[in-house]
Amino acid sequence: MPSAATIRLQIETALADRIPSALTPRARILRPVAPTGVAELDALLEGGLPLGAITEMTGGESSGRSAVALSYVSGLTRAGNVCAWVDVSDAFDPESAAAARVDLARLLWVRCAASAEQAQPVADYKFALPEKYLVPAPALRGLHGGGCGGHPRHEVRGLAAAVSGLLRPHERAVQRADPQPQARPEEKENFMWPQPRAPLAGPRTPAAKPWTRIEQALRVTDLLLQAGGFSAIVLDMAGIAPEHVSRVPMATWFRYRAAAERTQASVLLLTQHPCAKSSGELLLRFQPGNARQDEATVFTGIEHRLEVERQRLQEPQGNVIPLRKLTQSVRGALWKSQTAWAGAR
Repeated sequence: MPSAATIRLQIETALADRIPSALTPRARILRPVAPTGVAELDALLEGGLPLGAITEMTGGESSGRSAVALSYVSGLTRAGNVCAWVDVSDAFDPESAAAARVDLARLLWVRCAASAEQAQPVADYKFALPEKYLVPAPALRGLHGGGCGGHPRHEVRGLAAAVSGLLRPHERAVQRADPQPQARPEEKENFMWPQPRAPLAGPRTPAAKPWTRIEQALRVTDLLLQAGGFSAIVLDMAGIAPEHVSRVPMATWFRYRAAAERTQASVLLLTQHPCAKSSGELLLRFQPGNARQDEATVFTGIEHRLEVERQRLQEPQGNVIPLRKLTQSVRGALWKSQTAWAGAR
């Protein structure tokens, strides 16, 4: 009786024209990685973050997401690569990036403005009439043979447009409200229905309308991925509520994954809750940090902890590749960050 290896060889030889290597599992393609600069995290991820893929970093405030992203970008920029930071919530601090040894000359900082006034600041306008209103109209030949101009009623037609061009944008947006009719004294006394609540004074906060900034960030990220030339693109949406970020279509993340794989760019997605789903190759969940107890009265740093919840295309431990999908095991790493005034210890 022939052995299993002989039967396997006969089947593959018979199906070689239609299905090459029918019974041999395909070799797993492992992506190249780049170190993050955190020794504990690099040891856990067996080298660092994958290139040409989407890496999700989720967690709350002060959990270490931005610190790891800055450390990763610092290593790439100091190696001569160009990176981009898409700042949705306007939370990026150039001084902190410079303290993390990020080469700012090789970093593209994209600020998604919360309003039109922030995107286009008001400049000093010069009060001048347009040239078309300064040129006299050509003389018309009248019925009596003499020259005559236009009718006085026609001369004021362009006055409203000319005056509106002299106003500043913020003054132009202010509309004149019609005076409200005053109620009679007897009507005020007999009116018993509850009065409507007056609107709150002051401008609305930028966090109240995040859709414009999210749309700008997604378009910019798409353009950067299509253009190429960036080793890492950080999409910082950590300050946006999860209910808004989760409404981004899944087709967007799938398009980002295909573009990142083509350009070999590493996309870092900073959010409070995972949203890329199957398009993300690596998912890191950061836990809230704890203050270090090295000194009783001086803040010396934070103890950070993260867990690897999903990691695709992981290198197998042995030569045998199982046909079944392995269960994802939760792995964690713990490291400490130190403040600049604490000094060497």
